[in-house]
Amino acid sequence: MVAGEELPGLTGTEVAQRLADGRGNDAPQPTSRTVADILRENVFTLFNAILTVCFAAVLLLGDLRDGLFYGVVVANALIGIVQEVRAKVVLDKLALLSAPEVAVKRDGLRHIVPLAGVVLDDILVLRPGDQVPADARVLAGDDLVVDEAMLTGESEPQVKVAGDPLLSGSHVVGGSGYAVVTAVGAASYANRLTAEIKRHSLVRSELRAATNRILVVLSWILGPVILITLLGRVSTYGGIAALADFSDGDWRAALRDAVASVVGMIPEGLVLLISLAFGVAAIQLARHKVLIEELAAVEVLARVDVLCLDKTGTLTSGELVFDRLVLDPQVAFDPTLEAGASRALGAFGADDAANLTARVLGGHFSVGGATVRSRLPFGSARKYSGVALEHAGEPSAWLLGAPERLLAGHPDRLAAANDIAAAGQRTLALVRLAGDLATDAAADPTDQDLTPAALVVFRESVRPHAAETLRYFAGQGVRVIVMSGDNPVTVAALARELGLAGETVNAAGLADDAALAAALGSASLFGRVSPEQKRKAVAILQAEGRTVAMTGDGVNDAMAIKDADLGIAMGAATPATKAASRLVLLDNRFDRLPEVLALGRRVIANVERVANLFLSKTVYGILIALAMAALALPFPFLPRQLTLVSALAIGIPSFVLALAPNRRIYTPGVLRRIIRYAVPTGMIAAATVLAAFLPLFHRIPLNEARSVTTVALFVVSLAILAALARPLTGPRLALVLSMAAAMVLACTVPSGRVFFAIAVSPNLALAYGIAVGLLGAAGIELMYRFARRRGLIFDRE
Repeated sequence: MVAGEELPGLTGTEVAQRLADGRGNDAPQPTSRTVADILRENVFTLFNAILTVCFAAVLLLGDLRDGLFYGVVVANALIGIVQEVRAKVVLDKLALLSAPEVAVKRDGLRHIVPLAGVVLDDILVLRPGDQVPADARVLAGDDLVVDEAMLTGESEPQVKVAGDPLLSGSHVVGGSGYAVVTAVGAASYANRLTAEIKRHSLVRSELRAATNRILVVLSWILGPVILITLLGRVSTYGGIAALADFSDGDWRAALRDAVASVVGMIPEGLVLLISLAFGVAAIQLARHKVLIEELAAVEVLARVDVLCLDKTGTLTSGELVFDRLVLDPQVAFDPTLEAGASRALGAFGADDAANLTARVLGGHFSVGGATVRSRLPFGSARKYSGVALEHAGEPSAWLLGAPERLLAGHPDRLAAANDIAAAGQRTLALVRLAGDLATDAAADPTDQDLTPAALVVFRESVRPHAAETLRYFAGQGVRVIVMSGDNPVTVAALARELGLAGETVNAAGLADDAALAAALGSASLFGRVSPEQKRKAVAILQAEGRTVAMTGDGVNDAMAIKDADLGIAMGAATPATKAASRLVLLDNRFDRLPEVLALGRRVIANVERVANLFLSKTVYGILIALAMAALALPFPFLPRQLTLVSALAIGIPSFVLALAPNRRIYTPGVLRRIIRYAVPTGMIAAATVLAAFLPLFHRIPLNEARSVTTVALFVVSLAILAALARPLTGPRLALVLSMAAAMVLACTVPSGRVFFAIAVSPNLALAYGIAVGLLGAAGIELMYRFARRRGLIFDRE
């Protein structure tokens, strides 16, 4: 073995040269997106631009009361900005390497340098508790044990000998050693992962995708429609010459009509509604210790049909617990052996220098008044530890360690230990020495006669309710796949405990992607899965059209979590894994996921319901604008009148309905169903408006004709609301009736009549408008019944 004195390390000149050449460990951490980028993407959008121009026109030449619609634009932008800045802060704080200082050998001496001061070919001095700052190769080790669980998924600490690689970000948990740095900075494993994880991406949300597609289509439609509308307004109010005369009130009237027509076309509240529905769900989940990194993640779990789980840290807590003590048969012939074994296990558990496994024993066994005379610390090379006791004047010496090391002379006992290990449980052998415990490094206590006393069996602590949660997902049609970096035998044992059936596949034996794809087609339990295989498995499942969720807590899970449709991190996960995920279970409770599923279903089902309200408005807004432009007639509403109808029949009810309970199982085809229902209902509403306005326009004053038409539009819009709110339970019926009452107040209370410019009175014109509205409502009812039979509308929850 190479001694530390034989490793002088780099000279000061060599270190300076490497730093100058850029071969230091200072890896620039690029931020995800700048605040300016976020502001630009949320503020400078096509629809914000259109509505801002309309609002500016209202401020300059119209009535500020006609600018109520702009509040939605402001709220929408603020929600998006706050959400994405919050995500940026999380990503920018990401750091896998947390060790502030590192010990290295230079010029034959040990130096403490900052993390960024490590250079290529440096000699690292490793001690328990150290974090490996850069990729390295072991030069020498004295029982060097490294924990790579967060990097590879292997729950067992790994013994490292000369020539073995060390990954940056792993931790030394035992022994000591020296290693030469082989990769630094951006080239190291941890920093490569960090850079890839930090790449900004949005969760794939069907609601958001459907909304974006609707907005893209509208963006192509709006340009020509707005142009036609403006030309129609010019024609209506006397042509260019009349509009050029600033003293002519028709200028303002034409502009007001144009604003009203444009506002009527744009579903400005739809995006705001989706964001608020996600936001409320996120707040409710926060009360259950579930953090939503991106609001749209709430919806995605409702669509998930494959749930990929890491074992350690997700299904299990990652901690060992004492399971049982299997006494050797000869204890029956030597009662003192059982009592001595119990005292010895208590001594092993009470040792301050005990490893994590031995420490578990402290809560189950006691030294019982015995005195510890000497100890032999655990060594990874010898694979056991020892203790010498004295009780009631009687000395005894014991060893605790690997069965293959301590039971080699007792084949039957070793076979029993192997049978227990084959069931996926960690097993240690406790033996009594014939003589005293020799702590001399040159001595080997196992050269003495060893008397088997017991097998100490441990198991991983399974998270409470894990089995129940898995049964829930199975009942919901969600396939569960366990992907662990741990031993397949251990995975199989855990699967049996959780009630998961099927063969466990050793992923290390899968030669290529084709073999992995074939295995995924027939198996759902995998051991020895590498981080890259997890990522490829997610891609294979997605290519099959599956919506995949991935859970985990280690860095080895981070990239698969980022690539999945929904990444879920445990609260104890690494910062990298949390940053890559969209949802964090803060209290590490896997059984929180059914609640997330329920809220996701509520969001996606309710938003689909109320999206029909907004899209119906867009359809009738476009049709009315085109009709009025073609007929060269004034627009049948003022902007504030259209805002009144939209608020009472769409805006306020949609937010109430979006938060109502709804556990309907997700059904694909949201966008198709919305379009096939919203377009006909919008056409019925447009026909109602034209039927009400055209006969009255030449017979009564324009303001009264607009007011009657507003009433007619409200009646048919209320019918659309009543249809989509079904089943009309008590609260929902009260919602519909309260909106009708609010409209009556707006039309009768003097302040409401003045603000919204409503001029109606109990006369034949108003009766005609109500009758036309009721006729339109009858058309809506017929359309609703047809849509329900065709599966376009769901009224069962």
